[in-house]
Amino acid sequence: MADLNKLKIDRSKKGRSGPSAWATAWIVTGIAILVLLGAWRLAGSYFNSSVEVPIQRVRPTVAAATADEGEVILNATGYIIAAHKIQLASKVVGKVEWIGVEKGDRVRQGQTLVRLEDVEYRAQVQQAKGQVASLQARLDELTNGSRPEEVARSKAELENAQADLTNARVNLDRVRTLVKEGVFSRQSLDDAQARFDAQAARVDAMNKSFELVRIGPRKEQIDSVRGQLEQAKGSLAFFEQQLENTLIKAPVSGTILERNVEKGEFVTTGFVGDRGAKGYVVSLADLSDLQVELDINQNDFAKLGPRQKGVVTTDAYPDRKYEGVIYEVSPEANRQKATVQVKVKVVNPDAFLRPEMNASVAFLAEAARRDTTSAPARPSIVIPAGAVRDGSVFIVVDGKAIRRSVKTGGTMANGVRVEQGLIGGEDLIVAPPSGLKDGDKVKEKKG
Repeated sequence: MADLNKLKIDRSKKGRSGPSAWATAWIVTGIAILVLLGAWRLAGSYFNSSVEVPIQRVRPTVAAATADEGEVILNATGYIIAAHKIQLASKVVGKVEWIGVEKGDRVRQGQTLVRLEDVEYRAQVQQAKGQVASLQARLDELTNGSRPEEVARSKAELENAQADLTNARVNLDRVRTLVKEGVFSRQSLDDAQARFDAQAARVDAMNKSFELVRIGPRKEQIDSVRGQLEQAKGSLAFFEQQLENTLIKAPVSGTILERNVEKGEFVTTGFVGDRGAKGYVVSLADLSDLQVELDINQNDFAKLGPRQKGVVTTDAYPDRKYEGVIYEVSPEANRQKATVQVKVKVVNPDAFLRPEMNASVAFLAEAARRDTTSAPARPSIVIPAGAVRDGSVFIVVDGKAIRRSVKTGGTMANGVRVEQGLIGGEDLIVAPPSGLKDGDKVKEKKG
């Protein structure tokens, strides 16, 4: 009770409630520090952010041109093709029994590449040979006529029949006499007369047979058998050719580009698609006869003439140059693409050139039509047209966009040619944003 009496409210401290001044100062100071830190981080993230841009390494190539400027009148890009690519098909149907080539093998003309099963074709040949032999024997028989022994036998049979006819006549006369005398009946006379008539007919037939045997077969009969023999010989030749066609041989010397069948697969004589029987067994081409297929813009087509010469290079081997000449010009233009197809023959191809490679052709002016094989390679850089802005490009150095002035040349199918300002190896911003400035931080855009 005494402790409860000590609990009193001190009325003298009524106006001193709330935090002290020093506590309020610390709270304000802390809030200000937090605000400053947030602003500093926000400003740092704003001023130090990197712009994502597409980057491409500049790769120098060897321009298809001579050392002298102005000699190239047109640059064009296309693809290397084999002048004559052959998809070798079978002339007969059958199952593959053996295949002796792989992709990339060199083959010579007449070399056997694929062999089909031939049991049925051999049986057909054997049957046709038997038919020819039978008809040949029949023709020989008719041509040679009857043998002397056959003529003699036929004559003997005729004489025997004539003797029987004489005997029948004598018997008929005797029976007629006896019938008149009343010894034999009328029936006996009729029987004797019938035997005589039959024997007379037999003698007539034997006489005609003897004449046929003596003079031999008719010409029409011989011609008929001769025709049948020729028909049988044609069938034999056909079946022999079918048997020969089971060996599929290389029509020309060249290189195997594709092997389309395996042992045990069925081969047909027509195109049937990717599944089921195969329409061809291999494809091959002579890789010493190559061309570059180009689509020339109609605006540039007038710059070219018949047998126009040029220099051919490839993206795979930019330091190798080949002499080329226009070999074929399409007789019609492509209306959708506004181009004319031109084929340039590679005069001096080697093992480095492969069909379907990207290739460039620099067509030369008349003054530059000379041997270019010994001319030094001139470096050339082609970049996307969208990378050039106001005569400058942006390259990336240490994570920053650096503006560099460039001098561009002619426009090509895959971009513009840079004559000055780039040497190769730079990381080029291929599509710089409109607000990009010199010195801005950048990083490569993924995907």
